[in-house]
Amino acid sequence: MQRTITAITGAASGIGQALAEMALQRGHLLALSDLNLEALLQWRDQKGLSNEQCLVHRVDVSSLSEVQQWRDDIDTSFGGVDIIINNAGIALIANADVQSNEAIARVMDVNFWGVVNGSKAFLPLLRRSTDPHLVNISSIFGLISVPSQSAYNASKFAVRGYTEALRQELAAEAIHVCCVHPGGIKTNIARSATILNSDTNSEQAAADFDTMAPSTPAQAATTIFRAIDQRAPRCLIGRDAQWVSLIARLFPVSYPRWLSWFQK
Repeated sequence: MQRTITAITGAASGIGQALAEMALQRGHLLALSDLNLEALLQWRDQKGLSNEQCLVHRVDVSSLSEVQQWRDDIDTSFGGVDIIINNAGIALIANADVQSNEAIARVMDVNFWGVVNGSKAFLPLLRRSTDPHLVNISSIFGLISVPSQSAYNASKFAVRGYTEALRQELAAEAIHVCCVHPGGIKTNIARSATILNSDTNSEQAAADFDTMAPSTPAQAATTIFRAIDQRAPRCLIGRDAQWVSLIARLFPVSYPRWLSWFQK
């Protein structure tokens, strides 16, 4: 029986690593990428996996050529891909008036162009699969906007729009396309964020984020793989994401007032 081949970007930590754990539990062959190659190698060694079971690559997802080279290496080693999860992402905490265009561009390069590059690069391999899945990670902030997150919001709204359009374009094919909207997940993204606001520091941002993050990476991975199994077009992770989605649909203009009321 042919084993499922799963490729994951941003797999060295957080949701990406939890997805790798779950794919491994399911018996998948793994192709993992991240800028932190050392962390990927350490995880693979801890799991006692060989290169024939788990390929690891250092990939900057904002570079189409690097993503294409990763894809070609996977194809050479495994003969294709069944699931590609474009998960890599970074955060920027800053009010719009203090953000540099360079800082905004980096967020867009990783969060949006990383998804575009991963989607375009892997489509030829997905078209050869008998059970193909393209999963793009947006965010709860791809459903609503909040202060200090304008660049992150822009990138995640872009992922949502791109993925929903791509789903329609591929409707006649067998490729399942899913847009994932995690709510608060207990990861290190806040600690790793670039912070430009003078009244915010990384430790305080991380503490505030952890307080508002009801889900773990393992729970997120379970929900994402459930969406893959069910071929769901949209995946909301956590009760907070479900509530936000509802409020945004019911109150598309006034949702900030409703959200601030819930936070009291």
